Amino acid sequence: MDMMKRIPVREQAPKVRATNFEEVCYGYNDKEAIDEATRCLNCKKPKCVEGCPVNIDIPHFIEHIKNGDFVKAYETITDSSTLPAVCGRVCPQETQCEGKCIRGIKGDAIAIGKLERFVADYAMEKGLKPSVQKEQNGKKVAVIGSGPSGLACAGDLAKLGYEVTIFEALHKAGGVLIYGIPQFRLPKDTVVQKEIDNIKSLGVKFETNVVIGKSLTVDDLFEKEGFDAVFIGSGAGLPRFMGIKGENANGVFSANEYLTRSNLMKAYSGESTTPIMIGKRVAVVGGGNVAMDAARTALRLGAEVHIIYRRSEKELPARAEEVHHAKEEGIIFDLLTNPVEILTDENDWVSGIKCIKMELGEPDQSGRRSPVPIDGSEFDIDVDTVIMALGTSPNPLISETTKGLETNRRKCIVTQEETGQTSREAVYAGGDAVSGASTVILAMGAGRKAAKSIDEYLSSKS
Repeated sequence: MDMMKRIPVREQAPKVRATNFEEVCYGYNDKEAIDEATRCLNCKKPKCVEGCPVNIDIPHFIEHIKNGDFVKAYETITDSSTLPAVCGRVCPQETQCEGKCIRGIKGDAIAIGKLERFVADYAMEKGLKPSVQKEQNGKKVAVIGSGPSGLACAGDLAKLGYEVTIFEALHKAGGVLIYGIPQFRLPKDTVVQKEIDNIKSLGVKFETNVVIGKSLTVDDLFEKEGFDAVFIGSGAGLPRFMGIKGENANGVFSANEYLTRSNLMKAYSGESTTPIMIGKRVAVVGGGNVAMDAARTALRLGAEVHIIYRRSEKELPARAEEVHHAKEEGIIFDLLTNPVEILTDENDWVSGIKCIKMELGEPDQSGRRSPVPIDGSEFDIDVDTVIMALGTSPNPLISETTKGLETNRRKCIVTQEETGQTSREAVYAGGDAVSGASTVILAMGAGRKAAKSIDEYLSSKS
């Protein structure tokens, strides 16, 4: 075995997977996982842990895999993470833990994400559950939103003995894990639901179809429901648009709507009562993970798909693995290209998209080189559907119905960075509701940080 090369992960063939919604990667088997774990150097000062937003003890869980003790590996991971099967699949490990891996300096970084997934899948297969650490302490905490930040916060608080109730606006728990990330990347019944069941096994209660700000306000949670603290993890579900001509035409979707219909409402199924328009030629505007998810979903629904992105491939914000998979499956990348108008027919249906070629100028505030339009380079792409995947911002409903809750100009809730404490006593927040659209693992990190702060706050009130 070449210790400098990672053990490859088996996958569906591109031409096959492009026609179905089954998971792309099959994951490691026992032998593959042990072989990959053997490559770990078990560093005395592990930089991989520094790169993990929830500080999983990576060297020790990998050491347990190497020794064939998968139960101990699971126990080690779940000391820090409430959603290992999710994180092993969707975290951007290449820029976090694996990006810090010493083995990766002269060879391939250890496949930390794939090993985490292996351990989590093993635990689910064997029916293993995370353990509760303390008895109930009689204090109640409300968690708004059942996405990754809310689940992480609730899980940690439940382990510490709190009575936790999660309030979810939709009819199914899971947040972006359910409605945003496609089945072929994150299976719903076999992965997400089982992770949620693990949270329930800790004693966490879930109330769905409750829109905080409408059904109940944050003030109601304190004054009528008797909660001692509240965590807001409501995400960022308000889509952004470009403001160009034709954007309100029939056949233009936000990626949020497109993915929610497909993932949560199963619009890809002929038996669905909430169908979705399936275009023959689809343009997805954007270059992040959501853009890749929308494009690959449209492809599986039978469309020819273009991704339109105004910078070059080097600047694509999506995970390298997702870009690679999209290319393998036949997605067309129109890079250094920006839409200027959505063309319509006489019935106001999308008939095409007018674009302009771009070139990269000086770096902007993010450090990426700013795209500059090239005069006279306009051209049309023949499409009948356009999906806007330009990012999202928080819905202001909670902030507008909560007394004394400070927000910034983007409607994000303002918190103390180290604690997640908002401007209102006993109210904490984290994840996309604070940062704007970000990653699952960063949202989880914010939820865990807030749980620690809530515990410290309520313990001081005893």
